[in-house]
Amino acid sequence: MLNKGRTEEELFTFLAAKKSEDLDHAYILSSMCTIPHSVAVRAHCMFMETNLGDPGLFPGTMSLEKLLVRRFGSLFHAPDAGGYATSGGTESNIQALRLAKATSPNKKKPNIVVPASAHFSFRKACEILCLEMRKAPLAKDYRMDADAAAELVDKNTVAIVGVAGTTEYGMVDPIADLAKIAVQHNLFFHVDAAFGGMVIPFLDDPVPFDFSLPGVTSIAVDPHKMGMSTIPCGCLLTREPELLNALNIDTPYLTVKQEYTLTGTRPGAPVAGALAVMDYLGFEGMKAVVSGCMKNTRRLSAGLETLGIPRAATPDVNVATFVCDKARIPGPWKVSWTCRKHLRIVCMPHVTLDRIEEFLTDIGESHA
Repeated sequence: MLNKGRTEEELFTFLAAKKSEDLDHAYILSSMCTIPHSVAVRAHCMFMETNLGDPGLFPGTMSLEKLLVRRFGSLFHAPDAGGYATSGGTESNIQALRLAKATSPNKKKPNIVVPASAHFSFRKACEILCLEMRKAPLAKDYRMDADAAAELVDKNTVAIVGVAGTTEYGMVDPIADLAKIAVQHNLFFHVDAAFGGMVIPFLDDPVPFDFSLPGVTSIAVDPHKMGMSTIPCGCLLTREPELLNALNIDTPYLTVKQEYTLTGTRPGAPVAGALAVMDYLGFEGMKAVVSGCMKNTRRLSAGLETLGIPRAATPDVNVATFVCDKARIPGPWKVSWTCRKHLRIVCMPHVTLDRIEEFLTDIGESHA
């Protein structure tokens, strides 16, 4: 029930008190999101009222979304790729599987093949779309076993999924091998690069994971992770722009008469924020950000190993895991744990070298 109202001062005092209950980013080591870049915040505020769900009302904002898709298409070696801005990896993954099912009719019991490390959004997608999810085991290096994945494919398989930057261990699956399997069986191949999509292209020796590989059909990437956009902002890209039309539904009362998106109302503000960061930093700026995060990941690994805490895996991106007892982690640091009970830390842009050094000092002193 609504109260009788508050003065502006009372309202913002209340809101500030609630905001103070949130954890301080200085101690958050577990998140794949980060503090938005200042240009993202400024751009976001300029487009607060825009709704890409009715793009004819906001043609300027719609053009920014198209430009964002073009930026990612070029980054992923397909300048003419189709796509649109989503709320993040979960929506992008659901939409990719919707496309896979829609373009693979006449399957009596449709299934998909995913790695055991697949994000939980694929379980949601399979429940919604009535798909059987077949999990391929991981090899010893925590990457998807491509041979095992191939054995799971049958006549009812509608898609195969690979991950570029796994949530728990920061690994890139053998995307090139999976792409060959997809071509061999004429399968829809979706790459979940929600995290790694804005890391891998900026590494010194990037592993192929994108449209440069024949067989890759779609890619999910999240600017609100390493792209330092405001939340929420993801992007789904398709090699063939017209592929998305398979999801079109009639929207007779809007300024566009058909839409293939999942949600109706879609905020334009985070799209402007995402594009602002990409255009402000450019390729070399993003490369510097990623280089710093990878350097901090290596420093964290070396420091913890010096303290007798060995790494669980050597990651491809800035997600570090260790064999460590929970009792060794001092407060107020917020870390996370994998399904295999390994300590997991994500070295995002807000996790600076100073924060790494303070964490190492605290964990060392806690068991001195």
